[in-house]
Amino acid sequence: MCAFEFPKRIPLSQLPTPIEKLERLAPLFNGVEIYIKRDDLTGIDLSGNKIRKLEFIAAKALQQGIDTLITAGGQQSNHARATAAVAARLGLRAHLVLGGDGKGALTGNLLLDYLLGAEVTLVPTEDLDALTTVMQELANEYRKKGHQPEILPMGASNATGALGYAHAIAEMLPQFEGLGFIPDYIVAAAGSGGTHAGLMIGKELFKLPCEIISINVRMDAPYFVREISRVLDEFRNLYLSDLQACAQDIHIVDGYVGTGYAQSTLDELRFIHNVARTTGLVLDPVYTGKAFYALWRETQNGRFQKGNRILFIHTGGIYGLFPFGDQYAREVLGSKP
Repeated sequence: MCAFEFPKRIPLSQLPTPIEKLERLAPLFNGVEIYIKRDDLTGIDLSGNKIRKLEFIAAKALQQGIDTLITAGGQQSNHARATAAVAARLGLRAHLVLGGDGKGALTGNLLLDYLLGAEVTLVPTEDLDALTTVMQELANEYRKKGHQPEILPMGASNATGALGYAHAIAEMLPQFEGLGFIPDYIVAAAGSGGTHAGLMIGKELFKLPCEIISINVRMDAPYFVREISRVLDEFRNLYLSDLQACAQDIHIVDGYVGTGYAQSTLDELRFIHNVARTTGLVLDPVYTGKAFYALWRETQNGRFQKGNRILFIHTGGIYGLFPFGDQYAREVLGSKP
């Protein structure tokens, strides 16, 4: 039992998401048992891990009379698209500040942003400070017009957003009971740190005896230790003053950013292709594909032992696959589309 009382959330996602064993990948993982939490199935328009965070963030925003959600990310941001979808569903305005120039085909998340009715401001940089400055300027403009805006951090990674994956741990407990075991490790991709913080909080709240590991797909491990620690501190201030989780408990597997954020190597694309044709499971090149590739490499390097059970959280992001179509066709299929 957990004494912590979760704040109100708006149930927008389709829960619980299933846990599946990836039997057909067993030969690749040297006896390590791989299970996957299908958070890509939280819903089609609201797919992925972001909706779990936004259920709590949107509930708090509505309680405070917010009518406009402003957030930022890359041009193909999953979080920005999910925010646009939540705003459309709840009758709110969404304004997205996206780092990019808008060049190329209108596809993937950016296409959905417009389809969902979001206002989009493209800024030719992915520097977070620059994007934050634009968000603040927009918020001031909306206030002058009589609106009540709320700025959401990249990835919805704040204390309220972290409630989403603390709550997800509660969802997993009966699933683990059904499986007959608790995994040794829970592994996910880290793009902004909020999912990892939420999992750590949930682990403490529900006394879950497993290790939480994230694989960073951008920046480096020290950056994520700082960001996750920031969210944990904020959670202590807002929700649970005696939370024990701290920087020493944060485990990040570094070294797999590769050629850069939202950039894929040939090995990564081939791995994503192999997983898809072997299991029917589709990963995206930006987050889940890169992290799952790293998990496979770590099993080859001996980080995990035969018989270990690992739960990988599929955090969604399938729309981010489509901008890689030309590269995939050229480098993996060896042909032009």
